[in-house]
Amino acid sequence: MSTTASASRVLPWALIGAACLGSFAATSSGTTRAPFLLSMAHDLDVSMPLVANLVSMTSITWGIASAVGGVASDWIGRRVLLIAGLFFLSLMMVAQAYAGTFFWVAVWVTVAGGCSGAFMGVVFAEVSARVPDHQRGRAMGWVMSGQSLTLVVGVPLAAWIGSMVGWRGWSLVLAGLAFAASLSLVITVARGPGTAGHAARQPRLSAALTPAVLALLGTGIAERICYGLAAIYFATFLQEIYGLSLAAVAVPLAIFALGNIAGTIIGGQIADRRRDRLLTFAIAMALSAVTALALFTWHPAPAISVALGAAYCLVNALGRPSYMAALAAVPDEVRGTVLGLNGATASVGWVGAAALGAVMVSTVGFEGFGPLAAVLSVLGVLGSLGCRRLARRQVAI
Repeated sequence: MSTTASASRVLPWALIGAACLGSFAATSSGTTRAPFLLSMAHDLDVSMPLVANLVSMTSITWGIASAVGGVASDWIGRRVLLIAGLFFLSLMMVAQAYAGTFFWVAVWVTVAGGCSGAFMGVVFAEVSARVPDHQRGRAMGWVMSGQSLTLVVGVPLAAWIGSMVGWRGWSLVLAGLAFAASLSLVITVARGPGTAGHAARQPRLSAALTPAVLALLGTGIAERICYGLAAIYFATFLQEIYGLSLAAVAVPLAIFALGNIAGTIIGGQIADRRRDRLLTFAIAMALSAVTALALFTWHPAPAISVALGAAYCLVNALGRPSYMAALAAVPDEVRGTVLGLNGATASVGWVGAAALGAVMVSTVGFEGFGPLAAVLSVLGVLGSLGCRRLARRQVAI
């Protein structure tokens, strides 16, 4: 116990706290749109699936900016990208709040996705660079808890505040959070090791894009689609299946999301206690397959669906810190590139989740979500086991 406590004390808690706030603001800029799909469609006079596909627009620029920002951070340093990304995100949220048509909402959502993407890949690289490998699972888990809080706090809070001020008022709230997060990073991300870049070392792309890394990035796409199906559509699922109002989904969504944050924190502990992180990730994906089938194909009562949703979030999140810690185990001079590419592939997953979910809703309904998520989870299991073999072969060589 004393060893664990000692190890915890050396974690850069101020930086981790600022990173959590920033990741909460960045993720909330897209995810907390979920309770407003129907109201936005009515306000902007467009269909609900079209509003849902704003996630795709966000994800495309998020992915591009994450990849470009990751490479840039290895050359010019991380500090400026962390601070500027959140500052300009706050401006984009104000612009969304005052947009008069769907076209302009889409424009500002797209730019906001780029701002968030430039921040997210770089912040994981910054935090992982400040801790040794045996602590990266916990450090990554805590940063990801900022994203998880988007579900446990952000979405229910959005539903509650949005019931009073609408989706436009909620956009202004998010603008203030993003600005506060930018200021917190000005204070906590001081110039020093990990922020100055590595231009003198001439980082090589081939050092980052090993076969094991590429395979793991591909596997992450399947995992993000599975997570995105629930994160994007669960509020609408409750509204459509059980006829709940916008305000009524706030508490169920909070319970649903508690599983995510618990899984992220527990998963961080597991990642630092088990050397075989890819096997941990594979087990979590296997459990996700079973839970997804129960969640989306069996819905006898709201309480049971919420409980199953919390269980699904928990098992899905258990493997994420192990996945991120495995990706971060690369040379520091290319870590920004690798984790930036992770943001890009994660965005592909979000696009896939939004698009596949919209197709399912308009054709077979929410009952199709379970088999789809189960198949993708099984692909994630096979992919992670394949990455495990590649990594072992690379070490042997």
